[in-house]
Amino acid sequence: MPQNILEQETAIRLTVFLGVLIGMAVWEVIVPRRRVEIPRLLRWSNNLALVVLDTLLVRLAFPVVAVGLAVIAQENGWGLLNQMSIPGWIVFPVAVLALDLAIYLQHVLFHAVPALWRLHRMHHADLEFDVTTGLRFHPLEILLSMVVKLGVVMALGPPAFAVLIFEVLLNASSLFNHSNIRLPLRIDAVLRLFIVTPDMHRVHHSIHPSETNSNFGFNVPWWDRILGTYLAQPKAGHEDMTIGIEQFRSRRSLWLDRMLIQPLLGRASGYPINRVEEPSQSDPEL
Repeated sequence: MPQNILEQETAIRLTVFLGVLIGMAVWEVIVPRRRVEIPRLLRWSNNLALVVLDTLLVRLAFPVVAVGLAVIAQENGWGLLNQMSIPGWIVFPVAVLALDLAIYLQHVLFHAVPALWRLHRMHHADLEFDVTTGLRFHPLEILLSMVVKLGVVMALGPPAFAVLIFEVLLNASSLFNHSNIRLPLRIDAVLRLFIVTPDMHRVHHSIHPSETNSNFGFNVPWWDRILGTYLAQPKAGHEDMTIGIEQFRSRRSLWLDRMLIQPLLGRASGYPINRVEEPSQSDPEL
């Protein structure tokens, strides 16, 4: 069974990724939540180029990724769950939720530590909020995230199938909750009791630090509600709120080359959690 998972992992993940990406992109065009101000060609070409670069770097940097390590851990009895006799129907949801909590805590950490915020702020510097924003992460953040994920898999010892399902859900939910789609408010209110909706996560991409430092969840909203980081709505409303951060407001900052060097530009002040807000520098030039 584990070996079959490894053989099918790439096909499963790619199929779900393309299906959700195309589905959300079409939905955004048909029923958008916000008016699009910046040409899609500019943003989408650079955001999609970035995800290709991220994927290549991960494959080059890591001989084994999360699902593969879970198989190795299971075969060698590594990790907490592999040391316990727990029914599979319990182990599976526990493993998925534990991995999701780890990603939530990692996300908070990337906002709390200024050096990590330098990497993560590139995700927030997108001037629009749509499905491709869910793919826009700096390569160094992706590599650090993989190190964290591998460490959690080693320590936890989750079933390989649970890791695969979690990876697929994480990728799909990131595309979904970053999408510029309009959901009826009553449906959104019900959905956000169980999953992170676009309206819920959009608050996290507000230009206001108090809103940026909220709604950190990707899959489930429960960690935000339990740990006090949940914020229901942006104060300016979804149509009128400003997306992005104060430092990088020009369209030139949306190009791939500028995204890659962005951690070196300006100061990492104002946004990290529990930091005093200071005047920021806008689009510093080299």
